[in-house]
Amino acid sequence: MTEQYSRIFLSPPHMGGQELDLITQAFKSNYVAPLGPMVNAFEKDFAEFSAIPHCAALSSGTAALHLALRILDVGAGDVVMASSLTFIGSVSPATFMGAEPVFIDCDTHTWNMDPDLLATAIADYAAKGRTPKAVIATDLYGQCADYDKLQALCDTYDVPLIIDAAEAAGARYKDRHAGDAGFCSVFSFNGNKIITTSGGGMLCSNNAAVVEKARWLAQQARDAAPHYEHSQIGYNYRMSNICAAIGCGQLQVLAQRVEQKRSIFEHYKRVLSRLEGVSFMPEAEYGRCTRWLTVMLLDPAVCRCTPEELRLALEEHNIESRPVWKPMHMQPVFADCTVYGGKVSEELFHTGLCLPSGTALTGQDLTRITTLIEDALDG
Repeated sequence: MTEQYSRIFLSPPHMGGQELDLITQAFKSNYVAPLGPMVNAFEKDFAEFSAIPHCAALSSGTAALHLALRILDVGAGDVVMASSLTFIGSVSPATFMGAEPVFIDCDTHTWNMDPDLLATAIADYAAKGRTPKAVIATDLYGQCADYDKLQALCDTYDVPLIIDAAEAAGARYKDRHAGDAGFCSVFSFNGNKIITTSGGGMLCSNNAAVVEKARWLAQQARDAAPHYEHSQIGYNYRMSNICAAIGCGQLQVLAQRVEQKRSIFEHYKRVLSRLEGVSFMPEAEYGRCTRWLTVMLLDPAVCRCTPEELRLALEEHNIESRPVWKPMHMQPVFADCTVYGGKVSEELFHTGLCLPSGTALTGQDLTRITTLIEDALDG
């Protein structure tokens, strides 16, 4: 009989110790609905940590991206170009606005949006009189896209650049924090992210007017009046004061969590790289990746099993792993959308597997995981 172990999740929440005290403070203040002192504090603390001066705490990263596109007045028939190798929440807000997504493949050395393909795509659509209304570049698995190259391309055509930094809190691009670029950036604090607010997001910008507009829209676009007056349609997208209290506590340990994630990655790489056909997500020379998730590639020409077979083998031992994001251009819902490139992200999807990367993993947990992988690949 297989020995029973407690489940190892892919990337579970990891509390830092102060969250419960801060939640208690929020309860005692009776600010238990959206907005309140903890929301203000979380926005201030995140702005200080990231050095992005203006931040609005919201109900999710998807909500933040929706607001960004609304502020840019994206509408029916507009073109929005986006990374193909990403989570659907990076793209679905464009469809909320009635826009047409156009997908851009990643490159092999960062796994993020390929600037050369973006240059071709923008030029093609501009020549047809359909210059994109926005470009959304995802920071994949905690690694920043090449902001400067993408910004230069967007500036040539006066196209706003939005950074989807949902997976990249704590990452660095050159000497800047992730998301410190473009028209604005969005972050996610979902339960599986490097820090969490249970559920939540942030819209950040160097432009105060952008964030003020986002706050207004996120609070039902209520106009200044003693009664409820509305000249535009808004949303209920603000973060709960209770969730923000969790965020304040989590932000205190973000730098530590980055180091823990990177240490987990180095352990996997050190132990498993000796296996034939095994490689790992590269780190861009221009930045510092958080390694939110450790991603391993299996060369089908030499490996004894596929990523899916390995995933199932780990699952038999109560260990969660996950395929690399299925590219958006391969998703049935986007079957009719245009893609530039596609082969790189398709190859990563077919050969990649995300390994357990929770920052509470013990040395014993990591040994258990790597031993099972070695048995499956090198038996």
